[in-house]
Amino acid sequence: MDNLNTKPLDQQLLKQVFVHNLNRTYFGKRYLDSNLGHLIKLASFTALEQAIQEFWDDVKKQIARMDEIYKQINETPSDKNCNPIKSIVRDEFCLDEKQTMSILGDMDLIMYLQLLEHINITSCRMLMMVAKLLKYDDATQLLTECFDESIDNDQLFMLISKEYLTEN
Repeated sequence: MDNLNTKPLDQQLLKQVFVHNLNRTYFGKRYLDSNLGHLIKLASFTALEQAIQEFWDDVKKQIARMDEIYKQINETPSDKNCNPIKSIVRDEFCLDEKQTMSILGDMDLIMYLQLLEHINITSCRMLMMVAKLLKYDDATQLLTECFDESIDNDQLFMLISKEYLTEN
């Protein structure tokens, strides 16, 4: 294990950190994109179906933004390392298990999707910080847009939870 170095990283190492973490987020989003149709079918509440569709539309925009970032920094996405974010996405909280009440399945969906958004929020924060250090101004803006969408989606899922739980 490398000794902890408290000196600032040079530009080359910062770029490695940036690309490594961008890859993890990117391939997590790509996997999610290929599986969100299934999650929409699991929802029993119309507002939740619509929210998942909106979330999916945002995931597609975020992937397109990350594709643009890769072009800007002259890198190619690589999924060669173990991808813990993709593993979390793939886990799906056992969402296919039939619940005795539809509210249980819907709340599981909401919790799962909020967890994914919180991972994205954290990832975007870190990537924005490194992008600023690298003076990747356009990438910082694209990541800020991804971050803002994730915050909005998290709030949307909270509103749906409240609506679901207070309906008669």
